[in-house]
Amino acid sequence: MKKNTISQRKLLGIAGLGWMFDAMDVGMLSFIIAALKADWGLTPEQMGWIGSVNSIGMAVGALFFGLWADRIGRKNIFIITLLLFSLASGFSALTNTLFAFLVLRFFVGMGLGGELPVASTLVSESVSAKERGRVVVLLESFWAFGWLIAALISYFVIPSFGWRVALIIAALPAFYAIYLRLNLPDSPAFSPKKAEKRTIGQNVRDVWSKKYARSTFVLWMVWFTVVFSYYGMFLWLPSVMVMKGFSMIQSFEYVLIMTLAQLPGYFTAAWLIERVGRKFVLVTYLLGTAGSALVFGQAETTAVLIVSGIFLSFFNLGAWGALYAYTPEQYPAVIRGTGAGMAAAIGRVGGILGPLLVGSLVAAGNSIGFIFALFCASIVVGVITLAFLGKETRQIELT
Repeated sequence: MKKNTISQRKLLGIAGLGWMFDAMDVGMLSFIIAALKADWGLTPEQMGWIGSVNSIGMAVGALFFGLWADRIGRKNIFIITLLLFSLASGFSALTNTLFAFLVLRFFVGMGLGGELPVASTLVSESVSAKERGRVVVLLESFWAFGWLIAALISYFVIPSFGWRVALIIAALPAFYAIYLRLNLPDSPAFSPKKAEKRTIGQNVRDVWSKKYARSTFVLWMVWFTVVFSYYGMFLWLPSVMVMKGFSMIQSFEYVLIMTLAQLPGYFTAAWLIERVGRKFVLVTYLLGTAGSALVFGQAETTAVLIVSGIFLSFFNLGAWGALYAYTPEQYPAVIRGTGAGMAAAIGRVGGILGPLLVGSLVAAGNSIGFIFALFCASIVVGVITLAFLGKETRQIELT
């Protein structure tokens, strides 16, 4: 590793902190939606729009910042996206109307959507091939810590002090992560001279060139189905628990228990990914997610609900870790940010549709079991595409 780079552990810590604060915000959003329903008297469709506008911002951010990461470098985008996310999140605590809240959630989403694929790209390019998958999955594991903190804040703060205080608490620490990033070196794979010779249009065309079209198709399918199901299910978890007859406090408590299962999901995926490969981990964990979603939607007892929710968290977040490791490995450095950003953007389209679909189906009187069965089916489509068309990238050298 070059002298102007930092240690792998420090890189992981700095990137992971930003990842954790992002997760805190997204994790709290699911609880805040439930709180806003009571505070502002929101309809199911309006609740769905809060989740979806976040994903609209993420789609725009992933595409825009992914394209620019190949032009101005990973580090610059890394700092810009976290600053945008932190400011918008803090200001959203001051809103009094749904419209203003939605506008700020769009900018929160832009920062978040731009940061995640760029962060995984930066870390991927800064770590040796034999450890790359494990380190990227460990980076993704910070998401679980963020969700855990979000669940704790939501459980202890929102019922007593309100959702505004919770949002301010979540936004403030992110500025510390921005400070840490200022001394972070850029990716050793990024070349400003090469970037200047290429246009954004050329990078986009190359992502769909004959050499990379198959990989791009697989990534877009997997990203869409994974994000569609994840945001459809997880943003609605507390609200679904309330619909099943639990109080808001009980639902927050049970979701907190389920959130704990994310950590072993990540750590087992990190252990397996360099031993059995990206495809095996992704396919296995996604099938586990699909099965857990089916059982969760049909659950009629508290025990089945919690156990299936635990497995849902375990498998789904392990799959997320593997997907972030797998995605940057499909492209060379000159189009890696573009390819990863475009795949994430397509995924975020699924994140827009998922919460909206739940809201409209609930309003139309469809059962939770039917809704979760749809998410199960979408994941299976992604698994089939990956299993038959995806290529294995374990321990390949990035160029």
